[in-house]
Amino acid sequence: MFSSHSLADLSKPEQYAALLEQAQALMSGEPNRIANAANLSALVMASLPELNWVGFYFFDGQELVLGPFQGKPACLRIPLDRGVCGAAASTRQTQLVPDVHAFAGHIACDAASRAEIVVPLIHQGQLLGVWDVDSPVAGRFDLEDQRGMQALCHLFLQTLDQNLSAPIPEYSSL
Repeated sequence: MFSSHSLADLSKPEQYAALLEQAQALMSGEPNRIANAANLSALVMASLPELNWVGFYFFDGQELVLGPFQGKPACLRIPLDRGVCGAAASTRQTQLVPDVHAFAGHIACDAASRAEIVVPLIHQGQLLGVWDVDSPVAGRFDLEDQRGMQALCHLFLQTLDQNLSAPIPEYSSL
């Protein structure tokens, strides 16, 4: 059902289309946020090349708290005024950072990380948390990745409302 080995041979649009289809199958009918976050993290980590950390931070009303992830141990709590995750949460805008060492206030949970993309998770107008993906390769993420990650997050947020009967979002339309 889930084949990650062949995604590396596909174009980025094809990779994200396949990931969206697999993610929808994994999360279909499952309302539990933690279970879906864990499976989505594992799917993306196993499927996309050149990643070293993939996961969630959930907002507890004051700061971001580590949620399900794949990779090395991570920072447990992130204030909204620190790092790429804090910037995404506080601005509610996706942060696409080609070189984390050039990002003021970057939090180095893993010294090997060079590039990062963080998508804020907004549900019913409220900050739920962020989706954070790191790479040891500078410049690893581009606008295709941003659209793909945003589409995956949109699908994840749909599970909170059990709206998986809606069509799979096109990564290019978000």
